[in-house]
Amino acid sequence: MNKFKHDIPERAFMKALLKHTGIALALLVPLAAYSTFSHAETGTASTNAPMSVTAPTSVDRVDLNKYAGQWYEIARMPMYFQRNCVSDVTATYNLNKDEAGKLTSVDVINQCRKQDGSMMKAEGLAKPANDTGSELKVTFMPSWLRWLPVGKADYWILQLDENYQSALVGTPDNKYLWVLSRKPTLSEAVFEDYKKIAKMQGYDINKLEITTHTRTPKTIVSE
Repeated sequence: MNKFKHDIPERAFMKALLKHTGIALALLVPLAAYSTFSHAETGTASTNAPMSVTAPTSVDRVDLNKYAGQWYEIARMPMYFQRNCVSDVTATYNLNKDEAGKLTSVDVINQCRKQDGSMMKAEGLAKPANDTGSELKVTFMPSWLRWLPVGKADYWILQLDENYQSALVGTPDNKYLWVLSRKPTLSEAVFEDYKKIAKMQGYDINKLEITTHTRTPKTIVSE
């Protein structure tokens, strides 16, 4: 493995590293966790942390079996690598298990629509960072570079509907934040609850931008 690493020319190696890390960030829509919400259908949020919290805090536990499947991006804090994603941002998570049924990893397929109408896709791999399932390490590096100790991003689930229908996801450095839903729409009440939780944990919610979805007149809807 070390011999293979030294055989990669430095310039070509860094070019590949930056390219694939950029694709990962461009379609970043993270993963999973568990918390409690009050309304079964709309998932109106209730916090699981004191109001004095000023740093990102992941939820206690997640059932990744329930979290698997497709999610729609409802809103995000803008980032350079997502500049080409103008609408229809989604993420699909497929679980990988060993013969004993134990989770080994999660395949991540992120997609978005570009300005010219074409779709852009990136495929990555996620692994739990601990035994809670609420903090994961995700890489979109090509498989032949995933053994490197770089290119792995932290994705924390800050809040999740008890029915796994909506979620608030962020990075622990407060730089990136996403609101996700099983549908391309989300109620205004739930969205406002997520914004309050994010603000409480130190995120600049004024930077949140709403994601549009084709054939959906409004992403945030009134109940």
